[in-house]
Amino acid sequence: MQGDTAEHGIGLPGHILDDTDVVVSSSGGLAIVPGMLGADGMNAKVLVLNRAFAAVRVVSARRAFCLLVRNIAEVVHVEDGKYLNYDFESWCEIAELQRQFERERHDWVRTTRTEIAVPRIVRLLGYDRLPAQVVKLNRRNLFARDRNTCQYCGRHFSTSELSIDHVVPRTQGGQDTWENLVCACIRCNARKGGRTPDQASMKLVRRPIRPKRNPLVTLRLGSEKYQSWKAFLDHAYWSVELR
Repeated sequence: MQGDTAEHGIGLPGHILDDTDVVVSSSGGLAIVPGMLGADGMNAKVLVLNRAFAAVRVVSARRAFCLLVRNIAEVVHVEDGKYLNYDFESWCEIAELQRQFERERHDWVRTTRTEIAVPRIVRLLGYDRLPAQVVKLNRRNLFARDRNTCQYCGRHFSTSELSIDHVVPRTQGGQDTWENLVCACIRCNARKGGRTPDQASMKLVRRPIRPKRNPLVTLRLGSEKYQSWKAFLDHAYWSVELR
């Protein structure tokens, strides 16, 4: 089984992916500088679309601002069911109205002179590729798929209290696949041992399947802040990987 990766790319050019921070300069223009003040919102997540409005990845707010300030991307803002487009400068200009009327809807970053809302969606202006349609099989994605729930007793546990169980044990030919791996608490895993659920007189809470989209993205959709992603995540032909 592949190891965990905090973020995974799909082949975007390297200059898109550096971690340079973005601020508004004292003269009112845009500038790229080594540090960001009060960057509490810089780790919020942003959905990235390609030029054709197909979702390609999820990035940190830090990287999304880099795309915007370099005019590599624009903001796609969903308001009353309509999609509005902003370049970085115009997005900064509406920040005051956002602070007054919808502050709780956004994460925020603070520059030397103002605060800027973290956009939920950005669109690349010159990128047409689609992501690979494969969700990586790793520990993080398995725990997210099963929502940190033991698939035998149905109880929720912290990550440290869970293990990964082969439904059909390796000693009986079981493989490292989405359909044969589940989360199990320590007690249930010990009870099952090197047996199948039938042999151990145990039942699975649900049949394990390969997820159609990254399960971490599915979990994030449970937050009201990220509901604007949903329209772009309901297409069956793609899956998002984290970056």
